[in-house]
Amino acid sequence: MKRNIRSNAIWLAIMIAGFVIMDGLEAAGLINTFIENAIVTVGINIILATGLNLIIGFAGQFSLGHAGFMAIGAYATGIITQQIASPLGFWLSMGIGIIIAIIAAIIIGVPTLRLRGDYLAIATMGASEIIRVIINNLKITNGPAGMFNIPQYATWPVVYVMVCITTIMIANFVHSRAGRAVMSVREDDIAAEAMGINTTKWKLAAFVFGAATAAIGGTLHASYIQTIAPGDFGIMNSISILIIVVLGGSGSLTGTILAAGVLGIIDTVLQNFGTLRMVIYALALILLMVFKPGGLLGRWELSFKKVNKKKGAPAE
Repeated sequence: MKRNIRSNAIWLAIMIAGFVIMDGLEAAGLINTFIENAIVTVGINIILATGLNLIIGFAGQFSLGHAGFMAIGAYATGIITQQIASPLGFWLSMGIGIIIAIIAAIIIGVPTLRLRGDYLAIATMGASEIIRVIINNLKITNGPAGMFNIPQYATWPVVYVMVCITTIMIANFVHSRAGRAVMSVREDDIAAEAMGINTTKWKLAAFVFGAATAAIGGTLHASYIQTIAPGDFGIMNSISILIIVVLGGSGSLTGTILAAGVLGIIDTVLQNFGTLRMVIYALALILLMVFKPGGLLGRWELSFKKVNKKKGAPAE
């Protein structure tokens, strides 16, 4: 318990320092609109990828349905903030988006999480497409035309704070008793079940938690971009998030944050290359995976726990 409090305090101090530094850089004029867009995009990708890493890296469930839950959060924000154009409407839309995403995750997860591997990936991909098709055919969502002029309440400070909150929540979940149960299912679900762990329950818990973070990412995306359409939440969007998870290291939150930052920098630097940008981007990914097949950090995590030099164990 003391180790967790100490670790959270250090991370909180680092996050506050990061906020102060970025605020200072913006005040000095060193962060322009272009760089701010890149920072916000990276922040939203961190929220989405850490949630997906919880499902894939820690629970061991291969999901391709993350874009569907992101769409739920985005459209909840688009609909509600156009009716209640205030910060209260924005936060209310985020809460409603999370609730709807959780309900959808439970409905999808109960029958599909009994599957494994490729079968689960196909099932979750199909569920995501069902969500997208439903959105595409509803009048309230403006159908395939999408929604425009969504009020912008998601600024970089809001995105930064939400990145910090979601990361701390996921990290504490992973290092809790529930997180250890989830990881035991990843390692060997048969052995975990033999030890009395309800594997379906913990698979569903990770899936629901990941869906909630995806809804948060969708809310921030809709409010910042101010324009959304059903085509923005297809299978390629889920794969883009998956790339961040695999590149950073499946089972490493630190790796996910690093990978989102690296890919964000690469994408920003290559903006002037036009269509050639995607070729260079793909080659960079191939080279990274050839030389680091386990991801940039594998399952390694940055930790601030004290180590007992005599016993080699974390000290209380």
